[in-house]
Amino acid sequence: MNYLAHGYRFLDQPLYVAGTAVPDWLSVVNRKVRARVRLVTPVVQATESADVRQIGQGILQHHKDDDVFHRCEPFMEMEGLVAAEFRRHMPDQFDHRPGFLGHIVVELMLDASIDAANPLLLDGFYEAMGKVDSRLVEATVNQMATQTTDRLAWFIDRFREERFLYDYRQDDGMFFRLNQVLTRVNLPLMDAACIVVLGYARQLLKERGHELLRCVESPNGGGDPDSVG
Repeated sequence: MNYLAHGYRFLDQPLYVAGTAVPDWLSVVNRKVRARVRLVTPVVQATESADVRQIGQGILQHHKDDDVFHRCEPFMEMEGLVAAEFRRHMPDQFDHRPGFLGHIVVELMLDASIDAANPLLLDGFYEAMGKVDSRLVEATVNQMATQTTDRLAWFIDRFREERFLYDYRQDDGMFFRLNQVLTRVNLPLMDAACIVVLGYARQLLKERGHELLRCVESPNGGGDPDSVG
């Protein structure tokens, strides 16, 4: 799952929404800094700060969502379908990108499908993020992570300025952002021929994204939110 899919159910709780984003923010800032369940849980249970508790609960929500989502049969099926389409355009059998892209494109296109179903949600997501004290989030995460970081607050501010989730509304914007991800993980960039795969994935998620949300929204899943749209 990606930022909007994790957070759209909780927009009335900005610190909780920020917590749901923390693991993904850390993967960009410093992959060695991890807010693991075993470290976050005791802080959430012991703290007297409502703010720290909300951020920590948001982090735990993220991990719960991901655990359910990545074992969800529709996700595994769609991941394979999108990876197969990338493989058609990247025929080198030793190319690691199709599997990697199959995974993250389904996640990012789920955000796009949630946004398309209710365009006001993305505005609300960034409005909630705008109410968050980035330094408070950094200080809180430093209480419950594998190591400390002094770059998280900076990145949260940059995240709010960039507003790159709006780029997912168009295939060329998604293409640009995906190539940024490939650069970050030291994989070769996609060429323009792969944009057609993004169109395929967008249609797939338009038709079947509700199956993924149902996995997470089930009583045994990641929460019990209102439906989208």
